[in-house]
Amino acid sequence: MGLIQEFKEFAVKGNAVDMAVGIIIGAAFNGVVQSLVNDVAMPPLGWIIGGVDFSDLKVVLSPAKTSETGETIAEVAILYGKFVNTVINFLVVAFTVFLVVKVMNRLINARETLVARVVRQD
Repeated sequence: MGLIQEFKEFAVKGNAVDMAVGIIIGAAFNGVVQSLVNDVAMPPLGWIIGGVDFSDLKVVLSPAKTSETGETIAEVAILYGKFVNTVINFLVVAFTVFLVVKVMNRLINARETLVARVVRQD
């Protein structure tokens, strides 16, 4: 079988379409999670710990300077606040995927149990 024929069969199968739909929904879900973390979860958390905006937290290694020639030299900083936001994004996504998989597994087990009961009755 030729490479092009194999690709046609792969692309037409439901798996490729399902994967594409999953990627599109995942990208949209990413925007929802980012908004949830940045706009809903982090402001109250920052308020609780004293009005801190996590995205602004950083350790400045070298402050911004102006060179002798008048060029602005940007600061060098470790942006750990943005890292904290990213970790929280990851945890929200991971927990959501865990819940979805858990529900799917429960539904699959329920379906298998139901099918087994129907087969035994026949």
